[in-house]
Amino acid sequence: MNRVYNFSAGPSMLPLPVLEKAAIEMTNYGGSGMSVMEMSHRSPVYEEIIAKAEKNLRSLMSIPDNYKVLFLQGGATTQFSAVPLNLMNKNKKADYIITGQFSKKAAEEAARYGEVRVLASSKDKNFSYIPFVNSFSPDADYVHICFNNTIFGTAYNYIPETGDIPLVADMSSSIISKPVDVSKFALIYAGAQKNMGPSGLTVVIVREDLIGNARPETPVLLDYKTQAESDSMYNTPPCYSIYIAGLVFEWVLALGGLKAMEKINAEKASILYDYLDSSSLFRATAQKEFRSLMNVCFVTGDEALDKRFCSEAAKAGFVTLAGHRSVGGMRASIYNAMPVEGVRALVEFMKKFEEQNK
Repeated sequence: MNRVYNFSAGPSMLPLPVLEKAAIEMTNYGGSGMSVMEMSHRSPVYEEIIAKAEKNLRSLMSIPDNYKVLFLQGGATTQFSAVPLNLMNKNKKADYIITGQFSKKAAEEAARYGEVRVLASSKDKNFSYIPFVNSFSPDADYVHICFNNTIFGTAYNYIPETGDIPLVADMSSSIISKPVDVSKFALIYAGAQKNMGPSGLTVVIVREDLIGNARPETPVLLDYKTQAESDSMYNTPPCYSIYIAGLVFEWVLALGGLKAMEKINAEKASILYDYLDSSSLFRATAQKEFRSLMNVCFVTGDEALDKRFCSEAAKAGFVTLAGHRSVGGMRASIYNAMPVEGVRALVEFMKKFEEQNK
């Protein structure tokens, strides 16, 4: 069977060259006589793998020297707890902007540890836009945003100016998709299974001055100081997921880095959104100025027709196009690994479907 075009929101498709290289190295990595899945994380050969992955991620994102890069487990959801445990330590207060399900869950979890102030929410229009916020609580320990909203297909088109208040961003579905000024953020976290690699790895990029002030009740593995001092190896890290992420970082660098990646991603999104805007059957749900380059959400307006479209698309090799269960409709996640030809092919299929269902 030929490979399908996988539009899953995560775990998502990986670059074919990465999979092919991993296949070659599956049973014997670098002449070690074993798979990366088998080797000790304390071995020199694995220490080289994780060090190279960090070096390449730093290069890709131009991460300043005063930031630590942590390779962790537990998914981005675990960071919903880790962030307040490490940062909500002075005034026990934090500001959250709610733009979808994950920022809502993050705020609910943080409320277990202190006072959460919801500065703004786009729930009034079914999370189809990003509210503009430029005023923050002066006593907030941090401000939290979700930079790209996987479920609703929206993305920030600005970076909130929080002044001296640390800005925290969940970038799970947009990290390494385009350049971002890391210095504008105090902490960035992201699950790997959308743009960076397989599930099991979570990357945290945290400014050093925010490390070492965890609340007393913080579990040892959620304390950024524990992880930073042990170079992400306090316990066994997600070794194979880090290895694959490292290969993805190499792949993006070989393409020309994040500026080149952004150009490709913008082209893919433009192809799909341009068609949706001209279609008489399909309609994009996110407001134009806040449309995500990564997750394109759309509907026909007829739930039965939506289901038929997803079914016929899957038979044609375009899989995992159903929208999130809480939203319905369709969602095409076009992360870094989705080739331009995959999006072009999807649009051609959509045109035929539209013609047949006028």
